[in-house]
Amino acid sequence: MDQVYDITIIGGGPSGLFAAYYAGFRGLSVKIVDSQPDLGGQVTALYPDKYIYDVAGFPKVLGKDLVTNLVEQAMQFHPAAFLNEELRSFDRLPDQTFRFSGSSGEHLTRVVLITAGIGAFTPKTYGRPEFDRYTDRGLFYAVRRKEDFRDKRVLVVGGGDSALDWALDLLEVARHVTLVHRRDVFRAHVNSVKKLFDSPVTVKVFYELTTLRGEPSVSEAVVVNNKTRAEEVLPVDAVLAFLGLVSNLGAIATWGLALEGDSIVVNTRMETNVPGIYAAGDIVDYPGKLKLIVTGFGEAATAVNNAARYINPEASVFPGHSSAIMEKKGKA
Repeated sequence: MDQVYDITIIGGGPSGLFAAYYAGFRGLSVKIVDSQPDLGGQVTALYPDKYIYDVAGFPKVLGKDLVTNLVEQAMQFHPAAFLNEELRSFDRLPDQTFRFSGSSGEHLTRVVLITAGIGAFTPKTYGRPEFDRYTDRGLFYAVRRKEDFRDKRVLVVGGGDSALDWALDLLEVARHVTLVHRRDVFRAHVNSVKKLFDSPVTVKVFYELTTLRGEPSVSEAVVVNNKTRAEEVLPVDAVLAFLGLVSNLGAIATWGLALEGDSIVVNTRMETNVPGIYAAGDIVDYPGKLKLIVTGFGEAATAVNNAARYINPEASVFPGHSSAIMEKKGKA
């Protein structure tokens, strides 16, 4: 891995993939590094079959289709991609090149763009032996394939966006969907809450899951009203528990970056406090930050264009209009 890349993008989710496209568009040599086995970040790992409604130009788009299009867009400039690769530490060579140590060797780069989402993440689990025995035998913490729930009686646990979105999406394939939430206040988007109560989903507020039964897989779920203590036994084939995510920055937290909680502090150029290291997407924090895929796209473009000038101070931050530039390249 002796080649020195112009830019190494740490994180192959939506923001990282769009950054790879934009860096290639700017004529930079690009390397993508991700600890996951596939490109796409959380979208690929947690909700490939879930519709996303707030990406510009798409009334709705499946997560996996969005990733497919982003990969196609990025790969037209032939970036190198290192998956299942974790970067641990770095130093700087006399010419200010970054030298990272990774699980498969060294990585050399002139600038770094961190687009690692929420960092290393795993879904929260119940962590109770009586529940753990049913993991992947009727108890799930994410949906990889919607078809896996066809004709099943599904119990969804949670009150956030993932819980409500999947409760609604699974109506297309499931025999019946029930959602339980421990409160009557939902963390999900207000429009999703309205859709939920207008849908055929059976909604039980102030209910919590206490027991799972069945052999060899789940066939019953016991839920309890936390106000009256009344119990109900629900016949189910699958339980989807959306309890949140456990995330941490891993080695990134040791790189001397200014942090706010688990987020990297950046300025309007997406620069961190370490010269030559930029960040974009859900991993960053600044006044007014919104953690949305669409804002990540804009931040990625801002970071790459400023990084291009960092590499070459004579370069313009403004890249020009893509239609005119690509037309010229096509004629060349």
